[in-house]
Amino acid sequence: MKFGYFDDPSKEYVITTPKTPLPWINYLGSNSFFSLISNTCGGYSFYKDAKLLRLTRYRYNNIPNDEGGRYYYIKDGDSVWNPAWQPVRAELDSYECRHGMGYTRFKASKNGLSTDLLAFVPLNDACEVNQLKVTNDSNEEKTFSVFSYIEFCLWNAMDDMTNFQRNLNTGEVEVEDDGATIYHKTEYRERRNHYAVRAVNVPVDGFDTSRDEFLGAYRGPSEPQVVEEGKAHNSVASGWFPIASQQINVTLKPGETKSMIFVLGYCENPVDKKFVAPNVINKEPALKLLEKYKTDEQVDAAMAELKNNWEELLSKFTVKSPEEKLDRMVNIWNQYQCMVTFNMSRSASYYESGIGRGMGFRDSCQDLLGFVHLIPERARERIIDIASTQFEDGSAYHQYQPLTKKGNADIGSGFNDDPLWLIAGTSAYVRETGDTSILEEMVPFDNDESKAIPLMGHLKRSFDYIVNHKGPNKLPLIGRADWNDCLNLNCFSEQPGESFQTFGPSEGPVAESVFIGGMFVKYGNEYADLCEFTGDHNEADYARKEVEDMTAALLDKGWDGEWFVRAYDANGNKVGSKECEEGQIYIEPQGFCVLAGVGVESGQAEAALNSVKEKLDSKYGIVLLQPPYTKYHVELGEISSYPPGYKENAGIFCHNNPWVSCAETVIGRGNRAFEIYKKTCPAYIEDISEVHCTEPYVYSQMIAGKDAKFFGQAKNSWLTGTAAWTFVNVSQYILGVVPTLKGLSVDPCIPTEMGDGFTMVRKFREGTYNITVDNTAHVEKGVKKLIVNGKEYENTTVIPYEKGVTNYDVKIVMG
Repeated sequence: MKFGYFDDPSKEYVITTPKTPLPWINYLGSNSFFSLISNTCGGYSFYKDAKLLRLTRYRYNNIPNDEGGRYYYIKDGDSVWNPAWQPVRAELDSYECRHGMGYTRFKASKNGLSTDLLAFVPLNDACEVNQLKVTNDSNEEKTFSVFSYIEFCLWNAMDDMTNFQRNLNTGEVEVEDDGATIYHKTEYRERRNHYAVRAVNVPVDGFDTSRDEFLGAYRGPSEPQVVEEGKAHNSVASGWFPIASQQINVTLKPGETKSMIFVLGYCENPVDKKFVAPNVINKEPALKLLEKYKTDEQVDAAMAELKNNWEELLSKFTVKSPEEKLDRMVNIWNQYQCMVTFNMSRSASYYESGIGRGMGFRDSCQDLLGFVHLIPERARERIIDIASTQFEDGSAYHQYQPLTKKGNADIGSGFNDDPLWLIAGTSAYVRETGDTSILEEMVPFDNDESKAIPLMGHLKRSFDYIVNHKGPNKLPLIGRADWNDCLNLNCFSEQPGESFQTFGPSEGPVAESVFIGGMFVKYGNEYADLCEFTGDHNEADYARKEVEDMTAALLDKGWDGEWFVRAYDANGNKVGSKECEEGQIYIEPQGFCVLAGVGVESGQAEAALNSVKEKLDSKYGIVLLQPPYTKYHVELGEISSYPPGYKENAGIFCHNNPWVSCAETVIGRGNRAFEIYKKTCPAYIEDISEVHCTEPYVYSQMIAGKDAKFFGQAKNSWLTGTAAWTFVNVSQYILGVVPTLKGLSVDPCIPTEMGDGFTMVRKFREGTYNITVDNTAHVEKGVKKLIVNGKEYENTTVIPYEKGVTNYDVKIVMG
């Protein structure tokens, strides 16, 4: 069952009913100011940090669902309704929500009035713009009122929802232009030099800044007293709950349209210029901001700039193939989600509150893999930020705060896969750009500039951390966890409320990870490549020798006969082995070891992937492990705390499904790789939206597995490493376009659905590569000919990079 449809020419998903199974959201903003907006106009806004600088309040786990957002009430006689349905939830004559690239548009109608509400964050300003147009579609003159409504958050989102004894006394506002401009200045008198502004570009007929006055006693946003009465109270908040509401009375002749532009902005002042009079804030930055969005022409120009920016970004990788849904995801939605995950990491979604997490070390490095081709200079900055939180021994904080860029000590360190992800992200950047100067950039440890060394030294510390932290089987020690944060082999928690990720020792003498071993092989080789490329041949030889030793250990102690072992626990027992009663086989080592090339020549790689298909596959994707854990295993930690089929306990973890798809291309099985890709790809499962529940245009973190009651139901959409890894899978492994240090490689591994071939455009460094893939031979993998600008190359898939060349016509003949 569908709740909408894709509009590919417009790069939009069109939702045709507000009653989706879950809120289906979009992200506005791509720089410093961000908003989340749902298909019923819910969500919230923040500047840089969703915890520390949140502008509007949102209540997670609320009933009814998804209440709190930017709302507009239309009071037409005795009828009250919202252009996006919530919160009044009146039946509309028509409804449409279009989520686009950085904007959302709602169209609705009721009783002869129609509305067009556009919401977006401009490219270079710290604000959200809402343009509301109301048209009289009837044959009679109509008089009605529009009431706007947002609820301010008192900046620190955690403090805002816990410290009521203080907060209910701090709220302050200033009102100007008879209420057309409302300033939220809570705590501005003390340690803050920033404030929020909410303004509309037309004269108003009243305003409210007190939530209690606007809603009335014992009422909620679905039945505000002011709207029911049809007249604002002109309330000025003092403590309690500050809001911004403006009343605009409108009379329209038949066919006439009224446009109103609402702006929610974030403004800062220098400390010495905070006030212009006692307790009167300096409004100069707000006035400059609002001046940019006073007319429809200005809004149209800002929207055009936003759209043009996305056209340019998305033009950097496009494909045209017989598979329409593949093209849709590659050309539009997958890359768009990669941008969002790069900006947000795992901090702010409808499942991540923006309070508990900062930017993940591992998460952000992985997100780079799908983003680096879009805006390489921002990827460069992010790598420096991430590396600056590393410790001198090569380990790192698991998270850092985006505002301060300092490590999150509450979560701490000890996740032993983290160091290798820094190599992965840096390698991806250098291969994409050819910019080796980043390796010479002086980068501190733990943000202590006195301990700064070149970034290449950080990569060596990352590599050596694994070399120096091995267990009795010569496999990497797991620490608190590896990529799977719920496999906690050194935790041993027996009391509720103890964090599996911070409780117990961060290290143990024997608990080892086969998965990290696979990572070490892949990214150890990439580290050696960087050393070779920059002339450090001795270090490259050293790294390759360590990789060889790890490969041998994986094929010896990491092999269980038909698949790779997952780990060794603190007692030295195997995890993910046929010797186990539960959790006999895990997905992660089968995918990552094979995509790293382990066991390919010996046949173990193929055997492992065959075991995945036999034991882990399902119609909705590959589950994480089998059989599921049915009891709590103190020696394993959080993974066994979930009911069977959910999250890490045999759920379909969409993040690691691409690893198996990548692995299948390594052994040349394009049909199987594409089969895996399609099972979790949103465009291919749009028809089961009533089962899947989350948005059909972006990836989710997890889908309930075959052992779960609600098999196929997804959770935690948007902010997941699935986005980057699936883009890596489809672009680099299936379509086969891989940036290398020496140039762009094209080596597809494709299914029979791709027919006789396809075309691609890839912008790489300063060149545009127009690529035609001829597969009239109908093979799954193999490059027979490579022809570049009329010149044929043999025994290679790499298009030699030529500095200054801006156009490459490439023909790949498979065979």
